[in-house]
Amino acid sequence: MPCFGGKVATSRGAIRSRAVEGVMTKLISVPVEFAQRARITAGQYKLDYRASVADPARYWGDVGRRIDWIRPYTQVKDVSFDPADFRIRWYADGQLNVSANCLDRHLATRGDKTAILWEGDDPGESRRVSYRELHAQVCRFANVLKAEGVRKGDRVTIYLPMIPEAAVAMLACARIGAVHTVVFGGFSPESLIGRIDDCQSSLVITADEGLRGGKKVPLKANVDAAIAKTGNVDHVIVVKRTGGAVDMQVPRDRWWHTLMEGQSEQNQPVPCEAEHPLFILYTSGSTGTPKGVLH
Repeated sequence: MPCFGGKVATSRGAIRSRAVEGVMTKLISVPVEFAQRARITAGQYKLDYRASVADPARYWGDVGRRIDWIRPYTQVKDVSFDPADFRIRWYADGQLNVSANCLDRHLATRGDKTAILWEGDDPGESRRVSYRELHAQVCRFANVLKAEGVRKGDRVTIYLPMIPEAAVAMLACARIGAVHTVVFGGFSPESLIGRIDDCQSSLVITADEGLRGGKKVPLKANVDAAIAKTGNVDHVIVVKRTGGAVDMQVPRDRWWHTLMEGQSEQNQPVPCEAEHPLFILYTSGSTGTPKGVLH
């Protein structure tokens, strides 16, 4: 009889209630028709778990083939816990591209289906972006990044509000093998400085302003303040989100929509080693200097 946070379920799925710290709780059974659509059943999960423990290399070797590889791997894992030769590598001799796996392989079967359903700060503002539309936007922006001199292994800082262009920017970086780092749009110029300097980013993608709870956030102004104290940034690409007035310092600062004009909707994804850096995510810094976690 498993117990989940005070909710008790019998082996026959009956619902029981009990008081936990004075609050009555109960477990609601999953509707049968919903459970029948599950991709993994409880029984299948147990079988998979046992297989993964019995023969990890074979199990994860099979799982790895669920995605598309440019050069298939021949070794599943390469691990050493020796301090003198420490390493944890997965599928290390294989090559793939995350952007191609997220987009290209879906075009033939679900190209016109919705890939992103976006709702703005104002619930009345929304957009549906299909896989085909997203693929085209990502390819165009990947070509923009290449034109700006970004190459495989270069770091790109993304300081954007929660808009579809943020996903486009991340996927475009992955498409050309650049390493992106997303900085929360509510962070200050000082927080931005530390992250730009640490990852040695030379290009920042931002917006004129962000919107949070109906209030405007001066993203471009924050970027300007940060760049004034760091010498790493050569290029700033700005998305027009609110249309608010911002200081554009040409040739460093360029508008997203201007750069996207005339760009091809085709871009060949760059082969990346399975252990090639995809992105750097920094800790909040609430307990000291932010630490970059490399994925």
